[in-house]
Amino acid sequence: MKTPICDFVRDYAASDTIRMHMPGHKGRAEDEQLTQIAQYDITEISGADELFHPTSIIAESEANASEIFGCDTYYSTEGSSLCIRAMLHLCMTQSMAPAATPDNAAPAAASDSTAPTAADTPAAPRPWVLAARNVHESFVSACALLGIDAEWIVSPNITLLSIDIDADDVAKALVSGISSHGSLPCCVYITSPDYAGHILPIKEIADVCHKENVPLVVDNAHGAYLKFLEPSVHPMDLGADMCCDSAHKTLPVLTGGAYLHVASSEKYSAERVKNSMQFFASTSPSWLILQSLDRANLWLSEGGKRLFKKTEEKVKKIRASLTDGGLSCYGEDTMKITILTRDFGYTGNEFASILREQKIEVEFSDPDMIVLMITPKNTERELEKLRKILLSIPPRKALSNEVCGSAVFPGKKMTIRTASLCSWETIPLEKALGRIAAMGSFSCPPAVAIVMPGEVIGKEEIASFKYYGYTHCKVVALYSY
Repeated sequence: MKTPICDFVRDYAASDTIRMHMPGHKGRAEDEQLTQIAQYDITEISGADELFHPTSIIAESEANASEIFGCDTYYSTEGSSLCIRAMLHLCMTQSMAPAATPDNAAPAAASDSTAPTAADTPAAPRPWVLAARNVHESFVSACALLGIDAEWIVSPNITLLSIDIDADDVAKALVSGISSHGSLPCCVYITSPDYAGHILPIKEIADVCHKENVPLVVDNAHGAYLKFLEPSVHPMDLGADMCCDSAHKTLPVLTGGAYLHVASSEKYSAERVKNSMQFFASTSPSWLILQSLDRANLWLSEGGKRLFKKTEEKVKKIRASLTDGGLSCYGEDTMKITILTRDFGYTGNEFASILREQKIEVEFSDPDMIVLMITPKNTERELEKLRKILLSIPPRKALSNEVCGSAVFPGKKMTIRTASLCSWETIPLEKALGRIAAMGSFSCPPAVAIVMPGEVIGKEEIASFKYYGYTHCKVVALYSY
């Protein structure tokens, strides 16, 4: 498989051409190590291509990625966040598109006094989306920018990081939402795998969505590698209509490299996809990230796929060893080791500190868990050191488990859009009871909201903020309403 983007940039860097174009470093930096990188950092010069209007090397590279993933695949150099916003924009515009006029239908005469006027035409229903609650903040900001209402799928098994929903939960939520709004949602939106490593039953959920003629959109940011397991359990192979992958999370791609996958080019043409991406994107995509996406195609086609199977087996053995040692592992994501540490007598942050002292940095820690992300690029030595260090930690008296999250969501006083665009203020949590949350009241778990913009902050939400170490939150300013 060719690497057209990498080949072009490498040849250009070696050509000794005088750069009278951006970027300002001109392929040179004050540091020798940075100069080695800077010479490959270019812009849309002659012979290159445009990310959102590709006709040559980017188009060829995206075609290679599409062949690998078995669907229409598009590049993002702004992570899955850009893809999430674009997917919602695509679904919204598709759901609001007027019905196609039959080819043989005669147009209404201009003089026809009975033709409907704007005043006679009922207003289109406000677009809405049905989603699992553990959405990334880019989903929330997209709803705010696009004016999309969000309804949440209810399940008895909900925490901030991980939500366990099934096809029945989605079916019930669809019936309730359609009855409430009087229209279909523009899509059903779920996150799988979630940050803690739980994977939802995509195929069954997709079947429910398609029965109602509603597209299924999946935030698969943590699951690009799922395509390369045997058999594939990638959302696009299980019935999703669209999904995003953060390539940089599990593939050898620079931070910011991501894919937007689309199942039906009839519904979502390349032109429409690129238009939706451009709507939110920078006009200066990173050519360093594009090269890493391009090069990943070659890596995957020349054996990278096989390496995931080997790595999956290694991770499985480590998890079994940790379980035998008394540690509680969570989730089905086979490239993650998520350890619930409280049963072992530690907070996740304490575990992370112990590992950090041994020069092992975790992906994430909080009062309950640590998340370790593994790829084929981790060496045998690294994995063995990780296993030994984890097993060397002595058990202590178990800590009480305080689950943060509830199947009963806070009351909503404003739409996400209204609350997000209002003036806001930051106040101490002690003064937040009964106030309306503004945009940015997000906690870590990463970018997952304890309370959504427009919702009323209650005692449980304040307790959750405190549990994750927060002392203040953003609320809608009183003079805004």
